[in-house]
Amino acid sequence: MGVDKSEQRMIDQCRRGNPDAWDELFDRHYAAVGRYIFQLAPDFQRVDVEEICQETFVSVIRNLEKFNGACQLQTWIFKIAGNKSRDYREKQNAAKRGGGQRPMSLDDPDPETGLKIDPPGKVRSPDQAMMTMESASLVGYALEELQETCREVIDLRYFGDCSYKEISQLLNLNEKTVSSRLSKCLDKLEEIVKMKFSGENFPVSPSNYH
Repeated sequence: MGVDKSEQRMIDQCRRGNPDAWDELFDRHYAAVGRYIFQLAPDFQRVDVEEICQETFVSVIRNLEKFNGACQLQTWIFKIAGNKSRDYREKQNAAKRGGGQRPMSLDDPDPETGLKIDPPGKVRSPDQAMMTMESASLVGYALEELQETCREVIDLRYFGDCSYKEISQLLNLNEKTVSSRLSKCLDKLEEIVKMKFSGENFPVSPSNYH
C-alpha cells in the first residue's frame, strides 16, 4: 500500500518548501513516531524519546526527496526512527549514561514543539503481542545482537505494525521472502534471549505469530 492522494499532496508541498505542509507532516506523524520509539525501548526516558524524534524528523527533512512512495510515509519514517534509536542506544552505552536525568511524563507536551508523544495503548492486536511490556526492554537489548537485516524486519513488523506488503516494498523484497526472513530472525532472537536472559520467560517462538 503506497501513499494516499492527500498525503502525496502534502509531500509535494513539503518538497516545494511550504512551511504549512511541514507543520501538517509533523502533526500527522510526530506522536506515532514517539510511540514507536517507546515500544522499541520502553526504558527510554521522555527526554530520550524526544531527542530521537527530533533527530528523526531532521533526517526526514533532509531526505524527503529520496522517498519514492512505494510504501506509506509513516513506514519510511519508522525505519529512520528505528535506526536513530539504535544509534542513540549505542551512544548511551558508550557514555554509560542514564543516572543523571530526571524522568518526565510522556503526557507532557514538548516545550519547544508543543507536540505530545503518546505512549502505546494497553490493548494490542495479536500480531503486536510479541512480548510483554515487562520483557520488552530486555528483548530490545537482544535485538541489538541481531544483524541489521533482522533488526529492521522485526522492528517494522512488530513495533511499526507494518504489513508484509509494506515491508516488502520498503526493503525491496517479495512477501514470501519477508515471511521467511521474519521467521528465521525470530528464531535467532529467541536463541539470543535464551542465552542472555535464561532466567526469564520469553514466549518469542515464531510459530505463535504466523
